[in-house]
Parts: sequence; C-alpha cells; structure tokens
Amino acid sequence: MTTARDLMTPDVRCIPATETLYRAAQLMRDHGIGALPVKGSAGELAGIVTDRDIVVRALAAGKDAAKVTAGDLAEGGVHTVDAGADASLAVKAMSEARIRRIVVVEDGVPVGMITEADLARRLTAEAFSSYAGRVYAAS
Repeated sequence: MTTARDLMTPDVRCIPATETLYRAAQLMRDHGIGALPVKGSAGELAGIVTDRDIVVRALAAGKDAAKVTAGDLAEGGVHTVDAGADASLAVKAMSEARIRRIVVVEDGVPVGMITEADLARRLTAEAFSSYAGRVYAAS
C-alpha cells in the first residue's frame, strides 16, 4: 500500500501565527517552498499561508508585510492527512476540497506536505489528470 508518507515532501516548515508576512516570505525563499502551515499559540495548526496569499491578499491590497502576521492571513482550518493513511485518501481529500497542498501529520504533528508537484511526480498520468480535472474544473 502506498501511503501519504510515500507521496509527501518531508520536513515541512511551519511558521508561528505571530510572525510577519515578511518573515514568511523569507522562509519561503530560503527553503524554496510556496506554503507554510501556520501554528497557533498552543502549537495547533491554525491555517496555511501561501506565496500567492502574501502577494494577492496582502501586498496587492496595500497591506504592510512587516506588520501583517501569518495568523492574520491564514484562513481558519487546514487540511491534513495522517502519514500512514492510504495515498488515495490524500488525493481524494485534495480533489474534493479542490486544494493544491495538504499537510501530512503524525500524532497531530506536521511531518510533511503533499503538493500538486508531488502528485505530478508520483501518480500515474491518468490519476494525476483525474485530480487536476477536479481541482481546476469550473465552479
């Protein structure tokens, strides 16, 4: 059985909700990533912030990246999948939610992230096409 752990990129980087978007952008640049799970004050997953969120929802809206926090931008809730779950469950969850990334957790702790790029590399062409068709289908 292929698991979510088999699909994921390990060593997910997280950011505290209190950190600025400026810091989030630096972490994304330094680690070559486009998204960071956001952790609340108790260490719980509070959301996710993406490079697109920073550009479109903050900078283009005239907000100061040195003052707005990751927590301000992270929308409530974050999609997760257990590391030991069947990979098809992760793909299904991503397809149904029409999302491009999902955080992989083990005992509630983030251990990796499955991204659209991971799916493109590891799924069959048919399976990836099915995923992409659902995510990008017109609403």
